[in-house]
This record gives sequence, C-alpha cells and structure tokens, in this order.
Amino acid sequence: MSLTATVTPIGDAASARHASPSQKPAHPCADSSLPRLWFDGELHDADTAQAALNTHALHYGSGVFEGVRAYATAHGAAVFRLPEHIERMRRGAELLGLAFDPAQATEAVLETLRANRHRDAYIRPLAWLGAGSFGLDTEGHEPHLMVATTATQVHLNGNRARIGVSRWRRNPADSLPPLKLCGAYVNSILAKRETKARGFDEALFVDADGYVVECTGANVFIVNGGQVTAVEHRDALPGITRDTLILLSGAQSRAVTLEELRAADEVFACGTAAEVAPIAEVEDRRYGDNPVSRDLAALYARVVRGEEPASGRWLTEF
Repeated sequence: MSLTATVTPIGDAASARHASPSQKPAHPCADSSLPRLWFDGELHDADTAQAALNTHALHYGSGVFEGVRAYATAHGAAVFRLPEHIERMRRGAELLGLAFDPAQATEAVLETLRANRHRDAYIRPLAWLGAGSFGLDTEGHEPHLMVATTATQVHLNGNRARIGVSRWRRNPADSLPPLKLCGAYVNSILAKRETKARGFDEALFVDADGYVVECTGANVFIVNGGQVTAVEHRDALPGITRDTLILLSGAQSRAVTLEELRAADEVFACGTAAEVAPIAEVEDRRYGDNPVSRDLAALYARVVRGEEPASGRWLTEF
C-alpha cells in the first residue's frame, strides 16, 4: 500500500480533492481558481501536493515553521521583517539537522504571494523531515519545504481578548528552545484547550515562581502610568513583533510577575498574527479602555503599511 496523502495546509478542506498515489504534480496551467502553494521548488494547486504518511514530522513533530505577514502599502505589497523570520526558521532547522536554504525560502515566499496575487496575507513557510523508517533518528529522511499563503488571518480575532491563566507550564528553554519547532506547539494546544473550556479566548503561561512567560502564540506587554514594559522570560519566544514594539516605544524589557500584571493599568499581547491586541481581562481582573495599547496598535499598523520613517528597513516589496 502506498503511504501518500494529499496535504492541504491552508485552503478549503471541504472542497479539497484527495490525490491518488499516482497523481502527478499540477501543471502550471491547472485550475487558476485554486490557491497555489510552493512545494519543493515548484508551485502546485493546493489540493494536489502530497506527503507520505510515514513522514517523520507527522509522527514526531520534526519540523519548523514561521508565521509571516504581507501588507498592502502605497508602493505595492510588501512582507514585514521577512529576513528575521527566515533567520529564525534557519536556526530551528539547524537544530533538527534539517537542510534549509534561506535564499530559497525567501524566494519561495515571494513567488507564492505573486502566484496567489495576495497583498494583505498571512504566510506559512514550513520545513520538515520526510518519509523514512519509524524511529527518532533523523538521518535518512528527505527534507521538504512548502510555503502557503492565505487572506489575512488574525490571531485573537483583533478583539480585546479574555485571558485565562493555564494550569500548564510553558516548555522550559533548557528542554525545548524557544523557536517555532512543530512538536513544541502541542504545549500551546493543551493550554488553549484548557482555558477555552473555562470560557476564555486565550491562555497565559506562568512559571512555577509566579512569573509571566507568554500567551500560546503571542508575547505580552504591560502598561503602568503610561510606561510600557515588555514581559521578558527565558522560556518565551523572542518575538519579532515584540522586538519591533520595543524599538518603536522604547519599552523596558524585564521579568514581570502575575501579580504585577494583574495590577497593571493595561495589558496587551503581540505577535505577527495578533499584531497588537489589547487584553480585556486576565481571569477576574478587568482592564479599562487601553489607550496606550490602542495608540501602539495604530502606530504598528502604520509601520507595517509603510507609512512611518521606520518602515523602509523592515519591508520586502514583491
């Protein structure tokens, strides 16, 4: 029995047609109404690309991904901080012994955006270890790379989210490095499931000593007396959006306890998908109008769309 199955990482799963094991990659002149994805050097219709069912990453999480955003600007569409995303992806691939070419990944992102004619878009590059024998050894598994793009998806839905403190701890950095390794995100899935079951929108990780780490897919800031502080923790992902906001606001970066966070005037989360998302509640602590968060969200929106002097160094046009 052939161990292949159709991969549709982004698209309408209900309308996806599962390819037979003998199906060839889509011809360049295939149905132009379908979204296109880049897979191992070629563009394909999203419902025709295949991965083997004995893929190492499918069983053991041996892959690395990024979430990247493109924006429409006055000078055309552009990707925000693409080199930084690709470099972080390279570091994750290196840890897994996964061959990864940053120049190829960069061009794959731009080529996929052009093929789908996207301007405002969410971009998902994914590299992983492919088919081979079962077991944890990574040797002998072929590396793969894909890029998919879709109309912008916003983590936390752009709303003032209600946050629950998860009973789960964040993966410690001395067990799993804070990079976007596929298998590591089971930790986030468990935390989000647990807090959503209690009626919250998102989960907040706090360590055993009471220090805030991050949300499941976003970093955290607090505001007190108009002063912005970026929550710092060794177990948290060193976010690219977080770095952007520190540079834009002059925020201090330091450790923050849950008690201090609950006492803050404002709390907001940030990430490539979330952008700047004011927090309405953390457990039973409700926050007010979040004026500083809203101002930073507006500034960030101008920066990513090329409307601020700082924009130019961070935008890759396509």
